[in-house]
Amino acid sequence: RNLLDRDTFSKSDPICVLYTQAIGNKEWREFGRTEVIDNTLNPDFVRKFIMDYFFEERENLRFDFYDVDSKSPNLSKHDFLGQMFCTLGEIVGSQGSRLEKSIVGIPGKKCGTVIVTAEELGCCRDSVLMQFCANKLDKKDFFGKSDPFLVFHRSNEDGSFTICHKTEVVKNTLNPVWQAFKISVRALCNGDYDRTIKVEVYDWDRDGSHDFIGEFTTSYRELSRGQSQFNVYEVINPKKKGKKKKYVNSGTVTLLSFLIETEVSFLDYIKGGTQINFTVAIDFTASNGNPSQPTSLHYMNPYQLNAYGMALKAVGEIIQDYDSDKMFPALGFGARLPPDGRVSHEFALNGNPQNPYCHGIDGVMEAYYRSLKSVQLYGPTNFAPVINHVARYAASVKDGSQYFVLLIITDGVISDMAQTKESIVNASKLPMSIIIVGVGPAEFDAMEELDGDVVRISSRGKFAERDIVQFVPFRDYIDRSGNHVLSMARLAKDVLAEIPEQFLSYMRVRGIKPSPAPPPYTPPIHVLQTQI
Repeated sequence: RNLLDRDTFSKSDPICVLYTQAIGNKEWREFGRTEVIDNTLNPDFVRKFIMDYFFEERENLRFDFYDVDSKSPNLSKHDFLGQMFCTLGEIVGSQGSRLEKSIVGIPGKKCGTVIVTAEELGCCRDSVLMQFCANKLDKKDFFGKSDPFLVFHRSNEDGSFTICHKTEVVKNTLNPVWQAFKISVRALCNGDYDRTIKVEVYDWDRDGSHDFIGEFTTSYRELSRGQSQFNVYEVINPKKKGKKKKYVNSGTVTLLSFLIETEVSFLDYIKGGTQINFTVAIDFTASNGNPSQPTSLHYMNPYQLNAYGMALKAVGEIIQDYDSDKMFPALGFGARLPPDGRVSHEFALNGNPQNPYCHGIDGVMEAYYRSLKSVQLYGPTNFAPVINHVARYAASVKDGSQYFVLLIITDGVISDMAQTKESIVNASKLPMSIIIVGVGPAEFDAMEELDGDVVRISSRGKFAERDIVQFVPFRDYIDRSGNHVLSMARLAKDVLAEIPEQFLSYMRVRGIKPSPAPPPYTPPIHVLQTQI
């Protein structure tokens, strides 16, 4: 909207060029170009860019605009109209996944705005639940009947076949009924309803040399008719058919049921307006070392971030794209507070218990450095109070409109293991996830136990309803000197990768469906005023 006019006799002929940034060396690479739209300062570009989206990665984008003056593909031959920078998460996390931002890049000029919308490709997120049985299959075993199983293959563009599902083996029968199984439509036919699906029937043998009974072909479209005379298939063995004149078939396979389930995705909820609320809790216990000493994990180095600062920045920058107001409660635990030196396990970093919110990750960093100067590191290391603090908020909105993520940054020495486990088991029923980033050289066995990936966490005989804790040791991501994160991107990725699944598991268990997305943007119609 309102692009600069660079043509003398007519309006600009704009094109938009999208660049993405390589994770390693940060260089910008051209991703694609839209078409050129002649003679307008308010183009609606038609060509779409299809790109992969990962919640846990920060994907930087740059949109450059040019006024095209000739047929040359070389951009330096055309007039630059400005550019816009954003992240893919920023677009997806905006209301209705629609972002409007100013175009910048030409000093002293207003370059207009760009509106970018994102939609998840409905590339068939359906799954199907199917069940099959067979009748009168050929007997292949000398002593008993056959032990049949089915193998499903989808066909590829080049005519080859790829295996996509095997049923279980049903022992000693020529009339097996297999268990129902669920498979994504993508895996079954790559979303192409008319593509051939080949099904082979085998007789299982212990030594792995399974005997081929026969095969048949079908397609998703045929199967989707459900149980009917159309979905009874003759199992044919081509070799037998060639040899025996009277050969009819090697049995039949019948589809018993066919149920389509549409999988909803993390983005469906974000688009429908679910907010992700991000809270930070920082470990201010004495085991971290005195902040004035270079050996301390809280060392106040004027020239570079300490371990806590690095971890906070890497994770926070990604999460903040999904939080509409960018206001983050930031808490500390395990310190003595001024003026009277009382020990607190949930104090506001900005010194305001009524309003612990900080603006953006930069605001959190500022409050963290400020409180380091005023509080005294102490102990013990209790996690339960900050977990319960966030749980109280999460318990008040269980309708799926909000989800809470608590980031605890700690040196991993924990004093209230039993209470923390109890808090986590209770929190597993709430719309929240906990990320623990362990900084420093300690043994993190206790943190691994809380993570619950290996053994589901329990307290007093009660198990957590779902896994809500993700633990990451920060030292795996920094260089030998401990001063540089080798890859901010990899750290953020490993920290955040489990959140979408944890989020979906909460919504599924509660039967919460995504709200419909707000209607797409339609440009206002300009009323032509006529003079009378």
